[in-house]
Amino acid sequence: MNRNLLWQLVLILGVLLVFLFGIFGIPQSLSGGGLLTAMTNRIHLGLDLRGGTHLILQVQVNDAINVDAQNAIETLKEQLNKRKIAFGDIAQPDVQNNPDRIVLKGVSADARKDLLDIANDRLPEYNVNSGSDNAWTLTMKPQILSDLKNKAVAQAIETIRNRIDSLGVSEPTIEEHGGPGQYQILVQLPNIDDPARVKDIMQSTAMLEIKQVMGGPYPSEQAAMQDKGGVMPSDAVLMQGHGAPGAAQGDQAWYFVSRVSAVRGKDLRDAQPSTDQNGQPSVQFNLTGEGGQRFYNFTSNHVGDSLAVVLDNKVQEVANIKEAIRDTGTISGGSMNQQQAKDLSMILRSGALPAGIKYLEERTVGPSLGADSIRHGVTAAVIGMLAVLIFMLIYYRAAGINADIALLLNLVILLGFMGYFEAVLTLPGIAGVILTVGMGVDSNVLIFERIREEVRNGKTAASAVDQGFRHAWITIVDTHVTTIVSAAILFLFGTGPVKGFAVTLTFGLLANLFTAVFVSRVIFDWVLSRKQRGEALSI
Repeated sequence: MNRNLLWQLVLILGVLLVFLFGIFGIPQSLSGGGLLTAMTNRIHLGLDLRGGTHLILQVQVNDAINVDAQNAIETLKEQLNKRKIAFGDIAQPDVQNNPDRIVLKGVSADARKDLLDIANDRLPEYNVNSGSDNAWTLTMKPQILSDLKNKAVAQAIETIRNRIDSLGVSEPTIEEHGGPGQYQILVQLPNIDDPARVKDIMQSTAMLEIKQVMGGPYPSEQAAMQDKGGVMPSDAVLMQGHGAPGAAQGDQAWYFVSRVSAVRGKDLRDAQPSTDQNGQPSVQFNLTGEGGQRFYNFTSNHVGDSLAVVLDNKVQEVANIKEAIRDTGTISGGSMNQQQAKDLSMILRSGALPAGIKYLEERTVGPSLGADSIRHGVTAAVIGMLAVLIFMLIYYRAAGINADIALLLNLVILLGFMGYFEAVLTLPGIAGVILTVGMGVDSNVLIFERIREEVRNGKTAASAVDQGFRHAWITIVDTHVTTIVSAAILFLFGTGPVKGFAVTLTFGLLANLFTAVFVSRVIFDWVLSRKQRGEALSI
């Protein structure tokens, strides 16, 4: 055996060992169960094989824009009052479809310069245009609007990921989904025991605010409005909440609370489940240094007044301010149980969603169905592989052993690739493995038939092998490159299962280029090196 052939065989053996490590790592046991456990630790199964929940969420990006617009309205009111500029109504005429548009009425033409100065200094993200009857329209700049929507999606993904991680869900998939302007999120949660609870936790906006109580409790919304003469105060909003202290459990009440919050969710530093003075489950929260100072200033100026702890636009608790409070508060009352207290504290710690979400699609795969898919998929792959191996042995005789070795090494390299790159194996991915086997056979058939043709033309065995590989090489590369390009398009624009098919197909084709062209050629050269000159080749 010449030195060049020896090094080629050593290279093939090294590649085999490297990719076997990619499949199994260092197994704890060499038994069948130990090897299976080692392989599943390296090659992760997709949702369709191990069971779980597949969700597509729609981020209500207009919620985030509406919050920004509301802050802009409050800033505008504050600055106009500060400069003693008279104005009428400030509102969003179409909150549902165009929350970025604010209309200001009743500002005289003499105040034009001051209004533009306010907009340039305090609201630079808005364009300002004058209209008829002393009306002005503020519209968010297109680039700012687009950035705000994309930021809402990114923040929603990060918040959902924090919540899912806190629940201990292993290997979740949480990523942006769909094309530009769709603002969707794909969430795949394998092996979850309580999907309804997880969905509730993901969907909760958990917007915590502390506001001043400016009226209430009222037994009904109508009673609240009657108390104010049927006119909503400009500096207050009406919110529903739990009943007054001492009321029966489940009773509801209405409160007027200030529009401006003393503390918001972004001021939260930590939240932990606890118990209140009555031994009932509650949530104790701590504020950041800046938030705590602001809360201290607020409570110092409102001793004797009431404050409301508001969660998701609903009053959770109302308390009287007996003395200044710096950085600690409690949420309790209602029908909160211990599990709900844990969930609420976890949601508050993970941060509030910047916008609401709704579910566009939900699919659930049970573990038994996933196991059934694995069994049928593996069975199909094994039967297909055996059929191909037997066919190659019968049709190409001794050269069929060459093809079978190359196909088995192809499979090892493919699975090793998946282990190293932590790719997820899905049911369509198993189909990709089977298709890879077919592509490998196709490559061997091209080479072997060309070798047969050269032998029939009177070439020696060595010359026939050389010409067979030389002429089939271009065709093999052409078919593999075009298929890899197709797989890349599937990966870029496909959903999770389609991506799984594209990944396994691509890895398999790359492995096949190595095995069909290099490994098979080395085996032929090794066989020829052991034959006498002029001896026929079994093909």
